[in-house]
Amino acid sequence: MSIQLKPETTRVEALKHLGEIFREAGIETAQRDARLLLLDATGIKHSDLLSAARAPLGDAAEKLAAYVARRITREPVARILGEWEFWSMPFTLTPDTLVPRPDSETVVAAALLGLKDRRHKAEGVRILDLGTGSGCLLIALLKELPGASGLGTDISEGALKTAQFNATRNGVADRATFIRSDWEKAIEGRFDVIVSNPPYIADKVIEGLEPEVRVHDPVLALSGGKDGLEAYRAIAAALPSLLNEGGFATLEIGSDQAETVPAIFLKAGFEIEGPFADFGARPRAITVRPKAASAES
Repeated sequence: MSIQLKPETTRVEALKHLGEIFREAGIETAQRDARLLLLDATGIKHSDLLSAARAPLGDAAEKLAAYVARRITREPVARILGEWEFWSMPFTLTPDTLVPRPDSETVVAAALLGLKDRRHKAEGVRILDLGTGSGCLLIALLKELPGASGLGTDISEGALKTAQFNATRNGVADRATFIRSDWEKAIEGRFDVIVSNPPYIADKVIEGLEPEVRVHDPVLALSGGKDGLEAYRAIAAALPSLLNEGGFATLEIGSDQAETVPAIFLKAGFEIEGPFADFGARPRAITVRPKAASAES
């Protein structure tokens, strides 16, 4: 199907046309994608679309057609727009970072649950985000905990620059630091809360992923090694030297890892809380605490 968008094409006509194009391309979120791209191309809000659905596209027709041409190659909407929302905040994206996904908000929610006794008096709480990427986990927690400070680490310099930009964009740069580190190797000090969305996809599985992920997400942020568990083993080994007494770590897991990941931490002497489910009711996060700390709390 050809892209037929002209200045006189109305917004509602464009939505219908784009939905048909995207469905024909096998895109499951066809109508949602059509709406998001149209809103950005025209520079209007959803309320404007509802109140003036029959307004012509005008000069936005060319920009919207370019967006559509990119989307039918299976480039994600978030990559086309250059940003995505997470925890009700905007996050700028680059090729060095994953697209923040709603499922990962489970990690933020579970970490806040772990801090329920300190949340309203979080002065001095130190947070570590291992493999920070866009910085979404750390920044969301700092936004919720005005008295906390945090460190984000990554092995990608590009990701660190993006995370720093997002911290500034979302008003927490004065409490966030970002450094290059291969897991714990360059980290000094201890932390009350550690969060991570580590790479957890088995290498053999990556080639079978949807093009939106396989082609456009950084492989470093996807590859969990032969069995998808290498990062968790590294984190389990590092936690004793990183956690303050009474501290805990909340980690994202794959929906099929509700038994394999906890087994790693149980073997390493931790107690497990969860798994906590995402919006699709799938296992998505666990919290781990050293047994001694759990017994004393």
